[in-house]
Amino acid sequence: MSEFLLETHGLTKQYGHHKAVDSVNLHVKKGAIYGFIGRNGAGKTTCLRMIAGLARPTAGEISLFGYSGKEILQVRSRVGCLIETPGLYRNMTAYENLKVKCLMTGIKKKGYIEDILESVGLADTGNKRVKNFSLGMKQRLGVALALVGEPDLIVLDEPINGLDPQGIAEVRDTIQRLCDEKNMTIIISSHILEELAKIATDYGIIHNGSLIQELTREELMRRCSERIEITLDNPESALPVLDNMGFVNYQVADKNHIYVFERLDESAALNMELAKHGVLVKGISITSEELESYFLNLTGGAADA
Repeated sequence: MSEFLLETHGLTKQYGHHKAVDSVNLHVKKGAIYGFIGRNGAGKTTCLRMIAGLARPTAGEISLFGYSGKEILQVRSRVGCLIETPGLYRNMTAYENLKVKCLMTGIKKKGYIEDILESVGLADTGNKRVKNFSLGMKQRLGVALALVGEPDLIVLDEPINGLDPQGIAEVRDTIQRLCDEKNMTIIISSHILEELAKIATDYGIIHNGSLIQELTREELMRRCSERIEITLDNPESALPVLDNMGFVNYQVADKNHIYVFERLDESAALNMELAKHGVLVKGISITSEELESYFLNLTGGAADA
């Protein structure tokens, strides 16, 4: 049995000659808040629409709850989604909007709508019509609609896009509560890494339709944490020196850099020891990286707002 609630294998969507999504392999664990990061136009929405069953892949496969192929139809009802702007009846209340969705799905359980409104922080909106809601409240109502039918997986596409700081905090708190209290698995896309970093447990970074990295929160924080950064032509030649000095928490970042995440006050001694063993160091410094910078470096430049 796979440890992943959702997997995609070579997931591809092509429009004419343009590949909007190109052989994406996603891995989402049960109970995760999976932050799907990418600049506008990177392929996030297209990918999520295929996962939610709203678009058909050109190639590749999706596995949900252990089901794949045509068998996925058996478990589609366990997936809730909010993709792009929520479809809301503006002249109705939050309760009435949810009532319509419940009628469509045959749910008549007493207190059901009240429970959902409570879980997204809209229990006290009473007779207030949706047209008078703030943008953040509308997004939370969109999340509430996605919750109808008791899904195990919720797919949220850019739910914090365009919100003010209070709206962002409200939606973020709602997502965290759903994960903590209802043990839901949530995929949330955004181009704002700093916000997702406050709640996501895992990340997938997509660029130009291709998934360029998947990593856990711990891996991301480690890559962005304060470190000794050594620049040299042959990192492998420095590893015996690091080992002899008792360093264990280090990483060969690429063909010219080693990152050391411990004993930051010993950079001068480390430099001397490397020189003593004939390892030519081009540069050594203490550095850290903002999450947003990390994302921008991976995807090659400034993100679109």
